[in-house]
Amino acid sequence: MTIKINKKIKAYSVVKPEDKIAADAAAAAAKAAPVAPAGTQAAMPFTGADIIHMHEKIERPEVLIGSTYKIKSPLVEHAMYVTINDIVLNQGTENELRRPFEVFINSKNMDHFQWIVALTRIMSAVFRKGGDVTFLVDEMKAVFDPRGGYFKAGGVYMPSIVAEIGSAVEEHLKMIGMIVDPELSDAQRALIAEKRAAYENKGAKKKSNESVGTQITSDMAGPFAEVAKPDASSDGASFPATATLCHKCNTKALVLMDGCQTCLNCGYSKCG
Repeated sequence: MTIKINKKIKAYSVVKPEDKIAADAAAAAAKAAPVAPAGTQAAMPFTGADIIHMHEKIERPEVLIGSTYKIKSPLVEHAMYVTINDIVLNQGTENELRRPFEVFINSKNMDHFQWIVALTRIMSAVFRKGGDVTFLVDEMKAVFDPRGGYFKAGGVYMPSIVAEIGSAVEEHLKMIGMIVDPELSDAQRALIAEKRAAYENKGAKKKSNESVGTQITSDMAGPFAEVAKPDASSDGASFPATATLCHKCNTKALVLMDGCQTCLNCGYSKCG
């Protein structure tokens, strides 16, 4: 069969057999689809293309939800308040997502104003780019202060103020589900509880023996003798004051038990 072309050819494409099969299948599916009654709108299936992901072209809504975290470091006089605002994507659907959109840091201390403003602008720009923004946590927690770090309440070591800001960001990302913290199994929890109870019982027996010896010494020394008191933890931690820093969880909870360094917080042991 001869086909005569009367117009100028602008473009062309080669039709493959599989393309013809796909076109025929699509036409058959369209013919078999039920027709919606007059005056009603056919329900469109929700496909992956309809899911809105975070990207830099998303405009900021008038209202955002967020959380504020307080940071009190011994390196600065005044506390810092880190506010992270989130945007809700695909709201009301099964694919609803809560993603960080912007961050603000406020403090009465103006000594760090320049780098705080720079840090918040860069972090907000990274948040709005979308994708996996959890890398910010690792980068910030790896910043060390040349003057030395400090311990938070609970015995957690912070190498710098930036690292503690990163810890606050990590806490927020865990809350909205972007970071999933691996939970300890029941066996690990039982092992940690057993080791902690054994250490506390051992310490209680030692204090009891020391108190008996102290009472005998004070009776011999007279009524004006001072009784030595056990050391208390200066940072208010629930772990022993003699505990050292655990390199796995960065908590001051490493104690010597049965000739082996054992962490009372995460269960880490140098003996395996």
